[in-house]
Amino acid sequence: MVKIGIITGSTRESRVNIQVAEWVKSIAVQRTDAEFELVDIKNYNLPKFNEPIPAIMSQDYQAIEAHAWSKKIHELDGFVFVTPEYNKGITSGLKDAIDYLYVEWNNKAAGIVSYGSTLGVTAANNLRLILTVPKVATVGTQPALSLFTDFEDMQTFKPAPFHTETVQTMLNEVIDWASALKTIRN
Repeated sequence: MVKIGIITGSTRESRVNIQVAEWVKSIAVQRTDAEFELVDIKNYNLPKFNEPIPAIMSQDYQAIEAHAWSKKIHELDGFVFVTPEYNKGITSGLKDAIDYLYVEWNNKAAGIVSYGSTLGVTAANNLRLILTVPKVATVGTQPALSLFTDFEDMQTFKPAPFHTETVQTMLNEVIDWASALKTIRN
């Protein structure tokens, strides 16, 4: 059985990101074809990326916080990134979390759930491009949520019911791809 991490994409104190990630998890844990866990990047307290050697060349991480992050990502087979859109991109916290590692991401699958004033589409496309470097295969189905219609006062997450089916379709793809890619990692 594959293990899928639902990765938060924001570390702000006032973030709504955790609400969206918990909603995705509430849908995912009803399944029996994979294991799911919430992986909150905020809990890893990663400093701004400042490693002397890029992760593509060495896993001798100097930031002590990167060791726990490395261990967590290594043990997962796939991911669902929950990303807000800040200024047409992903957050610096999510970018740093990705940049800290390389090998740990290789040959794994990911889905993206985005949200923002324009559904987070630009951030999701930005994230897809970023994930190509550490060899993460992103699936096509992407739940995209509106700050105007899926949140109350842009603070309380209240998704439209139709989003659940889209999340299930995305999870089907992530599980299938993660299962297939696991065979080439082993």
